[in-house]
Amino acid sequence: MAGGRGARLSFRTMKGILLAGGSGTRLAPMTQVVSKQLLPLYDKPLVYYPLSTLMLAGIREILVISTPRDLPLFQSLLGDGSRWGVRFEYIAQPNPEGLAQAFVLGRDFVGSDAVTLVLGDNLFFGAGFGGQLRDAAARVSAEGGATVFGYRVRDPERYGVAEVSPDGRVLTIEEKPTRPKSSLAVTGLYCYDNRVLDIARSLKKSPRGEYEITDVNAEYLRQGALRIETLQRGMAWLDTGTVAALQDAARFVEAIETRQGMKIGCPEEVAFRMGYIDGAQLERLAAPLASSEYGAYLRRIAAEAP
Repeated sequence: MAGGRGARLSFRTMKGILLAGGSGTRLAPMTQVVSKQLLPLYDKPLVYYPLSTLMLAGIREILVISTPRDLPLFQSLLGDGSRWGVRFEYIAQPNPEGLAQAFVLGRDFVGSDAVTLVLGDNLFFGAGFGGQLRDAAARVSAEGGATVFGYRVRDPERYGVAEVSPDGRVLTIEEKPTRPKSSLAVTGLYCYDNRVLDIARSLKKSPRGEYEITDVNAEYLRQGALRIETLQRGMAWLDTGTVAALQDAARFVEAIETRQGMKIGCPEEVAFRMGYIDGAQLERLAAPLASSEYGAYLRRIAAEAP
């Protein structure tokens, strides 16, 4: 997992929100009785992947937002986070009204801090990704503004799209444009200073009845405070919102893990590599999972600890 042992970064002024709500209609009937973020992605629950992303950023206070039906399941799976050296809080999203609603629901949790939002069905992977993310989070914590993450795609009309100048400035940002000005899609990972709370609260619903994250980004752009970090070749961003995308992501994870012998999206390993827990704690986490390949992997990582 990216992020070397001893990288004990933690930003006291940066919190995390993991948005795992929505109805998951594109994955029906699999999602008729359970959240899509609780579905398996190869060898672990889908939610483990974005959760690991926040932990890899050095964030240790995380709010999980989901539906009233599914929230108890997330609480049962994740607990209070203490076994991984982090802290989880939970809040229900009664109706899915857009990504920016996360900042309205999470206002008290965020308080006066900066915040990183990750979507619960997004997977990020690649050498250097952890460092790039930690740098972005640290910059927003220290200097303010907003940073979004971009990824070049073949079909940008399906996404929010950023137009960027040769010197890296964001010129425009549009949601699912019919004529995209670039191939740079905005991913489901965003770092904001505390202004995002008031920006989100002031939004009006879009024609599709949602509080749009693109409108949040557009306001930061208007204020000259929006940056974009482009994920480079060799890095992967996978959005698992459809059956085909979910299967593609599972095949990707299987290929990497089988060939390299390392897990992707393993919170226990991230906690260990980031210094949130030690080898003895990792060994204790592995014990209840001893009969699974996942548990054997954790034991191997713990045994390799200096």
